[in-house]
Amino acid sequence: QVQLVESGGGLVQPGGSLRLSCAGSGRSFNGYVMGWYRQAPGKQRELVATITSGGSIAYQSSVQGRFIISRDNANNTVALQMNSLKPEDTAVYYCNARFVFIYWGQGTQVTVSS
Repeated sequence: QVQLVESGGGLVQPGGSLRLSCAGSGRSFNGYVMGWYRQAPGKQRELVATITSGGSIAYQSSVQGRFIISRDNANNTVALQMNSLKPEDTAVYYCNARFVFIYWGQGTQVTVSS
């Protein structure tokens, strides 16, 4: 069974940092684009950042310069370092892997509030 399991969400004050991790299992994700999406209440799910097996990276403009995505191909993991967090970053964050198939994690809540 292929799974993506996120961890690292929580409550943080504006300006703080959090690190999300996603562990993949059940298959190799070599060749897959891995990334993070988020969905805030009442809004559509949106792309946050993606990274290819070769290390090419793309960010949503609103997180550019604040978030850093990284990947460990050998261990099937992808991480998202989130710095200078803002209340508008509050959302459920989902790990994603896509190539031949598309896989989603169950999501982890990130709340930015004072």
